Amino acid sequence: MTVEKLLQQERELERAKLNCETARIPWRDLQRFFAGGKLLWICADLDLVDCALAIQQNDVQIVQAWTESGQLAAATDVQARLWFERDALLWAVVVKPWVLVQEPATDAAEAD
Repeated sequence: MTVEKLLQQERELERAKLNCETARIPWRDLQRFFAGGKLLWICADLDLVDCALAIQQNDVQIVQAWTESGQLAAATDVQARLWFERDALLWAVVVKPWVLVQEPATDAAEAD
């Protein structure tokens, strides 16, 4: 087996692991991470698990591209207030030291 094939298998295993660790979590349980500056928002156009994997693997180019395009950012006070007001359930996954969150597709559509 080639090194490339092994690396691809390792990436697929890490992606599957992150996918299993993803859950819908109430905003009230995420507020402390926001307060600590550890909450990252992922836009609805991106795949939460792909983002988590890129951050976990320190893929600087893609993470920087998402950040520069506004698709990945620190959660804002406005977002936090809106999530609090509607007692939102967000998709979340931990990639230490970060907690990545994304609004479920139906919630994101309602927010527009």
